[in-house]
Amino acid sequence: MNQTRRLWLGLLVLLVISFSVLLWAGSEIFRVAPPIPERVVTDRNAVVYTRADIERGRQVWQSIGGMQLGSIWGHGGYVAPDWSADWLHRESMAMLNAWARSEGAASYSALDQEGQARLRGRLQVQVRRNTYDPTTGTITVTEERARAIAAVAAHYVSLFGNDSATASLREAYAMRNDTVPSLEHRQKLTAFIWWTAWAAATERPGTTGETIAPSPAGVVEKRVTYTNNWPSEPLIGNSPPPSLWVWSAFSVTFLLAGIAALGWHHAVSHDREEAQQALPDTDPFATLQVTPSMRATAKYFWIVLALFLVQILLGAITAHYQVEGQEAYGFSISEYLPYSITRTWHTQLAVLWIAVAWLGTGLYIAPALSGYEPPFQRLGVNVLFACLLIIVVGSFAGQWLAVMQKLGLEHNFWWGHQGWEYADMGRFWQWFLFAGLLIWLSLVGRALWPVLRGPATDTKSIVGLMFLSTVAIGLFFGSALMWNEHTHISEVEYWRWWLVHLWVEGFFEVFATAVMALIFTKLGLVHARSATVAVLFATIIFMSGGVLGTLHHLYFVGTPTAVVALGASFSALEVVPLAYIGFEAYQTWKYGRATPWMVRYRWPILFFIAVSFWNLVGAGLFGFLINPPLSLYYMQGLNLTPLHGHTALFGVYGMLGIALVLFCLRGLRGQMHWDVGALKFAFWALNIGLALMALLTLLPLGTLQLLASIEHGYAYARSADFMQRSIVDLLIWMRVPGDVIFSFGALALTWFVCRLWIAPRPELVEQDNVKEP
Repeated sequence: MNQTRRLWLGLLVLLVISFSVLLWAGSEIFRVAPPIPERVVTDRNAVVYTRADIERGRQVWQSIGGMQLGSIWGHGGYVAPDWSADWLHRESMAMLNAWARSEGAASYSALDQEGQARLRGRLQVQVRRNTYDPTTGTITVTEERARAIAAVAAHYVSLFGNDSATASLREAYAMRNDTVPSLEHRQKLTAFIWWTAWAAATERPGTTGETIAPSPAGVVEKRVTYTNNWPSEPLIGNSPPPSLWVWSAFSVTFLLAGIAALGWHHAVSHDREEAQQALPDTDPFATLQVTPSMRATAKYFWIVLALFLVQILLGAITAHYQVEGQEAYGFSISEYLPYSITRTWHTQLAVLWIAVAWLGTGLYIAPALSGYEPPFQRLGVNVLFACLLIIVVGSFAGQWLAVMQKLGLEHNFWWGHQGWEYADMGRFWQWFLFAGLLIWLSLVGRALWPVLRGPATDTKSIVGLMFLSTVAIGLFFGSALMWNEHTHISEVEYWRWWLVHLWVEGFFEVFATAVMALIFTKLGLVHARSATVAVLFATIIFMSGGVLGTLHHLYFVGTPTAVVALGASFSALEVVPLAYIGFEAYQTWKYGRATPWMVRYRWPILFFIAVSFWNLVGAGLFGFLINPPLSLYYMQGLNLTPLHGHTALFGVYGMLGIALVLFCLRGLRGQMHWDVGALKFAFWALNIGLALMALLTLLPLGTLQLLASIEHGYAYARSADFMQRSIVDLLIWMRVPGDVIFSFGALALTWFVCRLWIAPRPELVEQDNVKEP
């Protein structure tokens, strides 16, 4: 069996085992998810909430933007609080203050340390005790806790309405007035938020964690809440359980072991490289025949730039909400574009413009590789483009109508805002996008078919891997269709991260790796056999941690300890190949200097090198910073999370999308001379702006929040008291230099691309020995 066959077999076995374990983990999550009660009653049998209240409250929460306005269990926006942690802290303080007043003190804070410790112990026993009866589906709370629930519910009814008593908080949280105009809906909303807080405070039956009491057998029993003691809340004894410490240590161990193993492999194999490739005298792509369907992809790259610019604008508006709350320099912007809408569109466009760049690349590269233009291919490219425009406009309109509370709860799930970050669009639009991806799959597949069904060639395996990643991209978006309107939130989170992690971070990565290898192979810079082995090996290394690494997003969404163990272990392996990213960057740099005619690809090559840099920094360093369970326990939902998100999503996938677009534009514009002044400025401005955004704001602000979370609890780190401090305002304003530089870079990139069409100079077609400025 030759090396290529062994690698294919290894990849197949790896994927079968990894997805089998991932599906098993999902079954465990579904089995032990926090129960949703039929009724919540007092010990005197007075009804507090019903299941219908909780379910209706969740519909209300989703309709206002859900995770885009604050967060639940740590997943979502960063300006408003995490509602689970906020409710838990407020309810705890309401009970402590009531007990303190019954003992003659003005409040809990007025007691001495001994008195406070005594009341905290009483609180922990009452709040952490699991009173859910599975036979009746009933949760029983004490009368005094029911009074605390009512007090916190009244605060939320006021906050989500238009009450002047909570106007300052609405401004601090960037909430528009009358976020939920219906009093009935506000009351139902409190039921859902209370349930998420109950799951975070209530001990899961039969688990291990915080020491409670000796068991009858004399063995010390330990228990954790449904969310593995998340969030950090000193008042009720929520602190990291031993399992988080243990698996965080193992996570670091697996990382070091993986780096050592990959280092050993590199040391053994790097001397086995084939003889130097005989480089072509001229650019092989210079004579490429651009087919009608390939030419039709140009509009995809135009829309990429348009979506990119709109995303930046919405990002600026979203960031400004952290300063003024409801206004933009005196204009009441929240009445027309609420924070939850601007953040929804900003995050959704981040995925959309990158995805469209890669979709366009697939449609362009497939006929270029095969030399075959299938019948009606151009029509298919144009129809798919029209579908994408309809999906963007239709889904965005539905989300705006939902957040403005004009759509109605009965229509929201299908046409409005689902409330799940990165999976916000209504179900109809998800089905439409899924159909569009299947059209894309068929268009790419039919153009590649002559290569796939033809005789064996040196590049056939890479083309096959590219096609399989295309199939995976098309089919794995179907994970967004795996939940319904009332599916348990733990199950929704499981499938949502299939979409975000496996679809975006997984199979798009494989697709991009295969496309890059094919480009360099077709340029004659690398042996096809070497490229095939390298791509298959890289895919195996990435997928070995990438599939089960999905679970590191699920530590605190009602999952068992086994999920924590698997997520910690395999998410560490995701970082292993990034430790050697410098080799990839150096190899790419060598390709760019291999022959004089490669100068025309200088800037696409530099964008590929930028991908390698941000892969190491954004995905590697900042990713592993938050990935171990103990780290994520304190950092989830703080500004260290968007530090990783921005530098990895744009730094890796955005830069990669731009590089692929530039390669396609090289062929579309007939190898014409490029005036690269604007492109050079764009490259440096985008990279410097992203670095300043990360280093001047997200990293220091996230670090301050981390210290506050460790010292005072998670609720304080996300509270208005903390986020309205002057140092926080200063750090937010310090985003301006980086954001402005980044925005000018995007404008320069757009101007460069526009000039290729509006001011072409075809008489200056490059010669093979001409150097670009």
